[in-house]
Amino acid sequence: MTTDQIILFALFGGVFVFLLWGRLRYDIVAFSALLLGVVLGVVPKEEAFAGFGHPATIVVALVLIVSAGLVRSGAVLLITRTMIDAGRGIGSHISILGGIGAVLSAFMNNVAALALLMPVDIATARKAGRLPSATLMPLSFATILGGMITLIGTPPNIVIAGIRQDRLGESFAMFDFAPVGIVTAAAGLLFVAAFGWRLIPGTGEAQGGGEKDLTRYVAELTVPKEHPRIGKPVSDFNDVAEETGVHIIGLIRDGRRMFGSARHVGLEAGDSLLLEAEPSALDEFRASEDLDFSDDRRMTLLEAAEQGLSLVEVVVTENSRINGRTAQAIGMTWRQRTVLMGISRKGRRITERVRGTPVRGGDILLLLTPTEQVEEVVTWLGALPLADRGLAVTENRKIWPAVALFLVAVLGASFGLVDLTVALGAVVLGYALTRIVPLHEIYSHVEWPVVVLLGSMIPLGAALESSGGTELIAGWLNGATTGQPAWVALLLLMVVTMILSAILNNTATAIVAAPVGIEMAAALDVDPDSFLIAVAVAASCAFLTPIGHKNNTLILGPGGYRFGDYWRMGLPLTVVILVVALPATLFFWPLR
Repeated sequence: MTTDQIILFALFGGVFVFLLWGRLRYDIVAFSALLLGVVLGVVPKEEAFAGFGHPATIVVALVLIVSAGLVRSGAVLLITRTMIDAGRGIGSHISILGGIGAVLSAFMNNVAALALLMPVDIATARKAGRLPSATLMPLSFATILGGMITLIGTPPNIVIAGIRQDRLGESFAMFDFAPVGIVTAAAGLLFVAAFGWRLIPGTGEAQGGGEKDLTRYVAELTVPKEHPRIGKPVSDFNDVAEETGVHIIGLIRDGRRMFGSARHVGLEAGDSLLLEAEPSALDEFRASEDLDFSDDRRMTLLEAAEQGLSLVEVVVTENSRINGRTAQAIGMTWRQRTVLMGISRKGRRITERVRGTPVRGGDILLLLTPTEQVEEVVTWLGALPLADRGLAVTENRKIWPAVALFLVAVLGASFGLVDLTVALGAVVLGYALTRIVPLHEIYSHVEWPVVVLLGSMIPLGAALESSGGTELIAGWLNGATTGQPAWVALLLLMVVTMILSAILNNTATAIVAAPVGIEMAAALDVDPDSFLIAVAVAASCAFLTPIGHKNNTLILGPGGYRFGDYWRMGLPLTVVILVVALPATLFFWPLR
């Protein structure tokens, strides 16, 4: 080995030791290794920060912003309500959502499929009272498995088809990968749903009580004109209210509270439902049932907000402007373009309409206000703001524009009309211009430690390849298979490819391993397609680390995982894939 190769192998070894140790954060370890590589001269200084502009790094950042837009628009809520039940056990949930993810990944980029379903999974975990770490990793693995089914499902398949075109004169067709891919994906998903998720550290069937300590407010939502439930009893909302965690405590008509909870009273346009709920449940109930915050005049004032709307929680003090008065009396709406959404009063239930209820010192108010004037409103009220809990307002009227932008971008990228990075960038720009994601929130949705991890590791991987390190590995592999049966060579190629995919990104691994596979097939005088299909499966199955596949990197922050958590489920899943994929490849793509 050359000096550069020895240094790079040592750097990679050190990185993985420190990452598995877990005492230092992964971005600090990776960035330190990059700087050390530059100082030692194995990473060219002009290429040192190229990883931060690499498409893989940019895609990760863009996907997180797109995911936030899909949540804010209500697209995630639509999928959650129609397909996902928070009451299911973890295994059933993984089977259903993972199956959806696998199917989507076969026909769209698997990164985009995860971008769509990741917020759904997080929202479902919140409703079920469990940690998202129990299901995010299985979902990531399911979308990776689904991507190997078609030519466009994952970049390694596209790379391998191109290499086949260059070396053998003909590319793979759209569904040439499907026979082996479907069998492998089904076996992998079955393992993950039935057993694999139990291997993730810190997970269980349910954590319980995830929302019990959150502040519950008495709030109002108004029934708009032409609402589908007009004429039906208030009790018609019961199922949705129970599902979202909202308690209906009354009905207000023409400014007056109706007797009791009015469960059997027919709804009319302009009626206000008096509710008790915590903020996110209140927003979910409003968005899913298409109810209004307040009357049209008040909403017209709020809709003029340039940076969108925010939900703000404040505590009323003895010296607050609103203490002893109502929101109507101080002119909160017309003076500050702010609507009093709810009041939380410990020890006493509020039974009158919210904006006409005198506020007391110690009450907690839930305010809906333009984002650009949050501080001004809090100061004007003389109240104390609570810690920001990231409460968001679902813009359910923008659901179809958000979905349309996303689908157009995904289809364009899947069929090669536009690069995925450009497509996702266009979606982010569209979301910003249409205020689906307010401008002030865009950068807050990016997991910057993950960006630093990728930006640091990509130049190190490129240096390993340019120094001949990957060729050295290929040479060792060729020597180890001399004189062995063809299926042993095929198995060894898959094992080494899977290991490489945990260190390099899966696309780079496919570029290195596919030519090696063709050369091995020629030496053994067997059909090279068997080796190319095997490389496609192995390169896609990057389950051992968060840096082997962008999907694993995407869930690193939201799932709260450590670097060493992945191999616990990823290693046995890799074994399952080997046991299933090797005979499937030999059956559907015979060696002779």
